[in-house]
Amino acid sequence: MNPPAGAWPSRITARDVYAGRVARGAPTTDGADVYWTESRPEDGGRVALVRRRAGAVTELSLPAHSVRSRLHEYGGGSYAVRDGLALYADFATQQVWRVRDGEAPRPVTPASDATVRFAAFWIDPGRGVAFCVREDQRDPSLEPVTSLVRLDLDGPNDDFGAVVIPGRERPRAVPEELPADVDSPPDFVLDPVLSPGGRRLAWVTWNHPSMPFDGTWLWAGDLDDAGDLTSATVLAGDPETCVEPGAWLDDDRLVFVSHASGWGNHHLADLSGDAPQVRPIQHETVDHGGPPWQARERTSAVLPDGRIVTRRTVDGASGLAVLDPASGAVTAVPSPITDVRDIWPVDAEHVLASVSFADRGSGVVRIDLRDGTTTPLAPGEEDPDPAWVSVPRSVWWDGADGQRTQGFLYPPANPDATLAEGERPPLVVELHGGPTGMSPPHYAPSTAFWTSRGFAVLDVNYGGSTGFGEAYRRRLDGRWGIVDVQDAISGVRHLVAEGIADPDRAVIRGGSAGGYSVLAALTSSDVFAAGASYFGISDLVTLVEDTHKLESRYPHRLIAPWPAGRDVYVERSPLTHVDRLAAPLILFQGSDDRVVPPEQARLMADVLDRKGLPHELVMFEGEGHGFRDPENNIRALETELAFYQRVFGIDDGVTPPGS
Repeated sequence: MNPPAGAWPSRITARDVYAGRVARGAPTTDGADVYWTESRPEDGGRVALVRRRAGAVTELSLPAHSVRSRLHEYGGGSYAVRDGLALYADFATQQVWRVRDGEAPRPVTPASDATVRFAAFWIDPGRGVAFCVREDQRDPSLEPVTSLVRLDLDGPNDDFGAVVIPGRERPRAVPEELPADVDSPPDFVLDPVLSPGGRRLAWVTWNHPSMPFDGTWLWAGDLDDAGDLTSATVLAGDPETCVEPGAWLDDDRLVFVSHASGWGNHHLADLSGDAPQVRPIQHETVDHGGPPWQARERTSAVLPDGRIVTRRTVDGASGLAVLDPASGAVTAVPSPITDVRDIWPVDAEHVLASVSFADRGSGVVRIDLRDGTTTPLAPGEEDPDPAWVSVPRSVWWDGADGQRTQGFLYPPANPDATLAEGERPPLVVELHGGPTGMSPPHYAPSTAFWTSRGFAVLDVNYGGSTGFGEAYRRRLDGRWGIVDVQDAISGVRHLVAEGIADPDRAVIRGGSAGGYSVLAALTSSDVFAAGASYFGISDLVTLVEDTHKLESRYPHRLIAPWPAGRDVYVERSPLTHVDRLAAPLILFQGSDDRVVPPEQARLMADVLDRKGLPHELVMFEGEGHGFRDPENNIRALETELAFYQRVFGIDDGVTPPGS
């Protein structure tokens, strides 16, 4: 007899999802050498920097190091290479290390117990320095101070670098405040980019309460022989317009993405005259580039012939396109790629990138821009058996306030099982983090884990998601916890009305901001039979009073100004409405989470215990905001499945019961 959907026998285990799967990213070149990072599950998720030279792959980072930056708690931009010299940040200490053939690896910054952090390196061999971003957390009375600095490549940089752009020093826990204007020291600075001849530097700044995708300024300045700025000019941006980091065509011309039109389109700044001349060079109602959550996202690059290769998002899927800055013509690259970042030029017809596909695994590849052919840079896992792959399709429905909302539907896929006559599959509703992130269509073993057991999965790009234009993203302003929840609920109802999902077996899961939406949904509706919150926010008041610098004013736009809007924070907090909570809930949390403090999960677990609702709290010691140890991820996924199966009264006879 065919088992019910949700308990189909599957050969895709939680260990298949996380163990033994090397995640590669951030590819670059230096001459004929190719570099990338590898997150190695067999080594506790440690990230190594590797180089391929003449076909041989060698690890350059020390075995005790994990190549990860902690900048803004989200990291990115953890290494750079130029003329055979590599710099990287070690995760544990945040020291910057130098590696070069014929030399012993050595630090070029002092030890600081990770209170001084570095990222977004740009090596300038002519001056013997590297420009980068420094986040200084040594003074506990101040917010972390983010500055653009210059490191001597030979060290020792006893003062943690020479300051090029000083960051603003703000006391911690400042109440209602006006943002600093453009001429004051910035709260944040990101991604210094040196012009080809070394004469000019470009960078991006923004101030509280903006985020890097809300309102930023793009700057350019002239450098003297030492690498100090002799001038600095704002090229574009304002407190309400996102301008993304740029790339130089030559010493006088800079291309960049601005969202001033409502869509992310490329502009050109010409600095050859007495005053900069800035103009759009592209007019499309689609988004190019992407929100810089991390340093050095690298969503566009300049090819040797002056054309621009860029990330272009249509209907939630991101591929490559080539832009001619002279004519403004945009040519999409034909390719099965569904998501792309870390773009790095190789020659006029090829780039490297980190990519995803709808029907095979993700990885770092070389892409032929003429026909979209992709070639893996390193051997990876075998492509999945097509019979077990659930190919997503884009679905749209009327969400909050009747606004059109998008998501990706992954139907059940298992060659050894089928739905019984009249049976509808249980539905897993996935909510991305951010909350102004997005979920592209892609093959992920974690999704196949559910679809191979008979679940359908709906990945919701609720209002506020990026990649659909500024109006779509602004739908969440002032309405976080409302629009996202209503979009998820209406998505379930749409699939139920279409006969695609079982109305009695819908569950909701999400992490971080998505975890908050899970808790908000379960305390405001009866649509979901159960939920799973991964490091989700249960008390918005606690969050706004105790979170890291980057997101400390994020809720001001999404919810209300603080502290004037305190009542709104209380009203939107899931803990305020626990009397409405009637669905089983499982909570996963890292004990060292700096973004969402662990107390958030404990408070919710205490409420569930008092109410007598089925629940679990799974705390992972030593983990932060997101789990890196494969064994912890394996345990979480197995425990979550077993929890749902208990709720549904089914058992596949294979899944461990969890903890």
